[in-house]
Amino acid sequence: MPKIICTVTNDLNFDQRMIRICSTLQEGGYDVLLLGRKKQSSLPLDKQIFQQRRLYCYFEKGKLFYIEFNIRLIFFLLFYKTDAICSIDLDTILPGFLVSKLKRTICIYDAHEYFTEVPELVDRNFTKKVWESIANLIVPRIKYCYSVGPILAAVLSKRYGSTFSTIRNVPFKRNYTTDYPKPFDFSYIFYQGALNMGRGLKEAILAMHSISDLRLVLAGEGDLSEELRELVKNEKLENKVQFLGFVKPVDLPQYTQHAHIGLNLLENKGLSYYYSLSNKTFDYIQAGIPSIQMKFPEYELLNKDHPVSVLLDDLSPETINQTIQKLISDKTLYDDLKSNCSFHASKLNWETEGKSLLKIYKNIFR
Repeated sequence: MPKIICTVTNDLNFDQRMIRICSTLQEGGYDVLLLGRKKQSSLPLDKQIFQQRRLYCYFEKGKLFYIEFNIRLIFFLLFYKTDAICSIDLDTILPGFLVSKLKRTICIYDAHEYFTEVPELVDRNFTKKVWESIANLIVPRIKYCYSVGPILAAVLSKRYGSTFSTIRNVPFKRNYTTDYPKPFDFSYIFYQGALNMGRGLKEAILAMHSISDLRLVLAGEGDLSEELRELVKNEKLENKVQFLGFVKPVDLPQYTQHAHIGLNLLENKGLSYYYSLSNKTFDYIQAGIPSIQMKFPEYELLNKDHPVSVLLDDLSPETINQTIQKLISDKTLYDDLKSNCSFHASKLNWETEGKSLLKIYKNIFR
């Protein structure tokens, strides 16, 4: 049984993509270990069918965290017996590549995003150049690469000269015929994901001023958690905006199923967001929830023949407000989008995508 270690820098409990990937590989006949980080605030790990480990770091953010984590990761990999190291994004690729060369094991690159173009790096020239140097040095030398969307895969293939396959970040099929308990006694707009910069969350909150039929419910935490809560308080929107905090993936469907509209708003600040194709988009589709997305390439491609979303050109509170009002008032549009969700849900699910993942690994270990 081939042994694979997948490395990430995040806490493992909330990483839906890696839980799906590692579960599928384990069921496909591989011995899988998912390795992440342990923070002071980390909850105990949920039990999975694959192995899990977390490395504790004294530093929890910034350059010192990445340096410490990479050093710890190098030593862990040096003394862990494995047949392949799968580095998830650039922040774990250096240890994975170096150790794979030293131990003559297989190196795999799973690009969840266009890492050197994330908003956090756009205005930090020196830090961005460091990551770009790492990418330019290593990625062209890795034979097995895949990413989350067909357009991003093509962009990365052209950028680095390596061939990237596509494994979309799609959920398992959801059986919503068995109702989850209704979490609220009101209708709501739902956002699930990190409360970070560039997600259009401030604008979405401000758009709620003149929305009377729906409330906004946010599931997740992030760098803007305190700032967004303060904004709601200052704008006197406590009765229109609700924060759920961290919600485990297993608990998300009960909120998604009963939402009226899903949100996935992104600022065009860096090519990573511009070429993104998020898991929440497919969660909304599986739940049959029309959504509001950005008019970016992957979302335009997804909506080309069977639209499931209204696509925005800009992120102003006024535009968001008008779009929400349109989905509330135009029942024909809403019902058409909802019907198209069923079309996509039958095709874009992990039962289908997982087979593509196993084909990639079968080719790696042939």
